[in-house]
Amino acid sequence: MISSRRRFAAALLAVALAAPCASAAEAQASVHDQAQRVLKALDRIQAESLAAPSRVLRKSDFAENEFNAYIAYRLEEEKEDVLKELKIKLLGENRVEGMALIDLTGRKIPSFIKSRMSLYFEGQLVVQDGKARFDFRKLFLEGQEIPILVLDTLIDIAVRLGKTDAASIRQWVDLPYGIKDLKTRGGGISLYY
Repeated sequence: MISSRRRFAAALLAVALAAPCASAAEAQASVHDQAQRVLKALDRIQAESLAAPSRVLRKSDFAENEFNAYIAYRLEEEKEDVLKELKIKLLGENRVEGMALIDLTGRKIPSFIKSRMSLYFEGQLVVQDGKARFDFRKLFLEGQEIPILVLDTLIDIAVRLGKTDAASIRQWVDLPYGIKDLKTRGGGISLYY
């Protein structure tokens, strides 16, 4: 029987290998186009919610690659210092798996923490009252399963470095204006507004 860590790593590798090959310029243009689709939808949702709030929830669907493109675009636009990359795999019932590349190069950090680390995670997206948070179920640092509390320690270090205002991995964040709920499905996400 394959261990859950090996299944998780194999699933992430399968996703990476299934991605189509393209030149760097083509890939960047594609990511930008996909991110723009999400950005335009968020603008439209906000405008519609301000103009004529609806009692019936409307829905806007996005593919996993569009959502990942949006994340990459936001990281680039916000000139993120610590979180260099974040890729997610959307599963049904608001379950998510993902990989985050953390870079603390050039910063004063405890000797037991590497300056560049890959975090692999799985968990569930929880939405309530216009806010969302991620409920981590499993966390792997450089391929080694670690307690979830270690991520809180990393966030605490980032806060002390002045690189984030997040207080905890359990912190609720506001959804973009107008969005009432999120639902994931295998390979996609639906925004309800």
